[in-house]
Amino acid sequence: MSAFAESPGIVTVPSTFSVSETVQRLKDVAKEKNLTIFANIDFSHDAAQAGLSMNEAQLLIFGNPKGGTPIMQAVPLAALDLPLKILTWQDGGGKVWISYNAPEYLRERYGLSEELGKPLASIGDLVKKALQAD
Repeated sequence: MSAFAESPGIVTVPSTFSVSETVQRLKDVAKEKNLTIFANIDFSHDAAQAGLSMNEAQLLIFGNPKGGTPIMQAVPLAALDLPLKILTWQDGGGKVWISYNAPEYLRERYGLSEELGKPLASIGDLVKKALQAD
């Protein structure tokens, strides 16, 4: 059993890899797709630096300015959710998960046309490719 409640608009899928390996695989696929990696935040490392402990969790922030900029030009508030983010985390039972905003949710949230929101849809393919066994 995972330690999370399903949230509307968030896709959560299991990973068979560790948090670190999953994040590295996500980075590798993002680079293959010529996406920019803006940041990789290691929450568990930061917690340890503050004398706290938590299960492993890393947030990968990435995107493509050619895809995201037109969205933010059309709807400036979309910058609250862009660039795209993927959270890779471990629950209390040791299971690793990947969570991200559903592209449909973001399109609906900001009233984006299907064409304008098209770049958002690639996140699911990126995750699927990163989770494929070698």
